[in-house]
Amino acid sequence: MFTLRFDMRAPDWGAGIEDLYEAAIDMAAWSESRGAVVAVLSEHHATEDRHLPSPLVLASAIAARTDTLSIMVAAAVLPFYEPVRLAEDMAVLDIISRGRVAYVLGVGHRTEEFHHFGLEPRGRGARADEQLAVLIELLRGDESDAPGRSTRVTPGPTSGGPQLFIGGGSHRAARRAGRFGLGLIAQSATPGLAAAYERACREAGHEPGFVQIPEPGLVTVMFVADEIDRAWEELGRHLLHDAMTAASYRRGRASVASISTATTIEELRDDPSYRIVTVDEATELIRAGTLLPLLPLCGGLDPEVAWPYLRRAVEATARARS
Repeated sequence: MFTLRFDMRAPDWGAGIEDLYEAAIDMAAWSESRGAVVAVLSEHHATEDRHLPSPLVLASAIAARTDTLSIMVAAAVLPFYEPVRLAEDMAVLDIISRGRVAYVLGVGHRTEEFHHFGLEPRGRGARADEQLAVLIELLRGDESDAPGRSTRVTPGPTSGGPQLFIGGGSHRAARRAGRFGLGLIAQSATPGLAAAYERACREAGHEPGFVQIPEPGLVTVMFVADEIDRAWEELGRHLLHDAMTAASYRRGRASVASISTATTIEELRDDPSYRIVTVDEATELIRAGTLLPLLPLCGGLDPEVAWPYLRRAVEATARARS
């Protein structure tokens, strides 16, 4: 009935970072039996607001506290990982979670992050392709000719290997997904994206898999409140921080579905990407088949403030089920 996204932004004026991480794990565990479909964890590095840099570690903590909740790392930035070690970490996490963790893999887009790792952005696509080829072989239990040696991963994933997707909004990303026989989760509705993906799949001898392309007016952050105006007063600063920080990473690329152009809380209230709805409205959205995209700790929101909004989303879920 709803998704949980945790990016763990912790600006200096927000809640304490230890409290935020504790709350994220608690919220995932509490929500598992109350309508949560998936916990989504993102990855960024060298940020001012301490965005989550190590999603596999948080995924492990959530997996250890839950039994059935799906977890998605979206996205893991391939050029920042050594593929053999990444395959080992994925395999162990696959065992801990009993196959509940999936991954959206990207090539990265922030120059600051590449420099953080001593890398250059130029040529990242080709490097990602080399890493992905090794990663897929290892996760399948095959021996891989990783650069300079032949190796395999033990223990291997017990689920048969985690589900992998390619993330991005370009035709290059679509063709990469198709070449490797992976699903595609797009960040923008680029014309011809689905066709490029299907063509690349068939040229590589793969049947096209899962494709998700965002629709216009996509809601990316939602809170469920008793009083809309009061909620905007309480949440507005946090939502605006999230919106403006995400936009700054993309440097004006408004085609990305999750990016807002708002620079004030008033402008953000008119942006369809960020919505605060009543319990009744949330109930009707769920009944109409909409998954509520919750970002419970948005912008370092104090957990004591965040919990009532999460509980109201669960209340709407219970109403929709009755």
